[in-house]
Amino acid sequence: MKVILYSLWESNKIFIAVRLKNIYFFFNLGHNAVTAGVFMENGKPTKNAKLVKKFQKDGFLVLENALTDSQLSALNSDLSMWIEESRGNVKSYGKIMDGRPRFDLQLDTHSFDKPALRRITSPAEISQACLDVVKDNQALDLVSEIFGPNIKHWTNKINLKLPGSGTEVKFHQDFPYEPHSNEDIMTVLFFLDDVTLENGPLEVIAGSHNGPLYSLWHDGIFTGAVSAEVEAECKTKSISCVGKAGSACLMHSKLMHGSKSNKTQSARSLFIVSYTAEDAVSLTENPLPSELDGMIVRGNKTGIVRSTSYSVELPEYPQEVSFFDQQSKMKDI
Repeated sequence: MKVILYSLWESNKIFIAVRLKNIYFFFNLGHNAVTAGVFMENGKPTKNAKLVKKFQKDGFLVLENALTDSQLSALNSDLSMWIEESRGNVKSYGKIMDGRPRFDLQLDTHSFDKPALRRITSPAEISQACLDVVKDNQALDLVSEIFGPNIKHWTNKINLKLPGSGTEVKFHQDFPYEPHSNEDIMTVLFFLDDVTLENGPLEVIAGSHNGPLYSLWHDGIFTGAVSAEVEAECKTKSISCVGKAGSACLMHSKLMHGSKSNKTQSARSLFIVSYTAEDAVSLTENPLPSELDGMIVRGNKTGIVRSTSYSVELPEYPQEVSFFDQQSKMKDI
């Protein structure tokens, strides 16, 4: 391994360049962000260098063709099977490691004719198609350029917005749900359907990953959402993430985001996988416990823990089926 000191891109900014095999990884000494740039040995930027720089600035990006056609088809085949299966259930069902249901129904709208399956927790435990995508996809290659060569899996789930189901996600940051020793946590949202402005796209606040961590506690209750005042401000700045099925949105765990309900007659479903740098260690129990927690998907296990300085209120471990139930508590405040 070769270590070099550089003054790169911006004056008065010092970076460490670490050579690992044929790739240089640049680390900003005065910043929590991990990668300032990734270069090949010949000094030329990799094919994703511009995307890396964009992600560091905005905290998100939409990547086309993150899934192959066969991956997308296999995921949607399993999802169609689960939606059909949900028609015959009148309450949430299945079981994950902590005993909560795997298949979460929106009970106030769910019926045989209009199924409202809104979340499947840890589908990679029961689906080879999901597991294959968790282990290998185009977005994961980019994650390893942003956070470094050693990457592990944290959680996976499918969030659905079926026609007329009305599921809405209030603005929040993921990091207070999942605090780690450092902030290198990435959520990758794979589009299983075309995502449009009308069917409840993810809405983000560009650059908010570089700002403060907002409280998700209100009047002593963990709601999983920011205050009404902060949400109102977010709605004036939000950017919608849209794209074709097979695309993916990469989102930093500290990025402020939410989504509206699906008002169309078409589905909008996402397979959501969270990855962390291998040296990021969780400070709380995994809210979506899985036998796949900590699985190395790129690089190697080092046994090293890296810490950064921040403060955050610890979350409440969910007793409900999913965070949708946690966010519903905002109505009572």
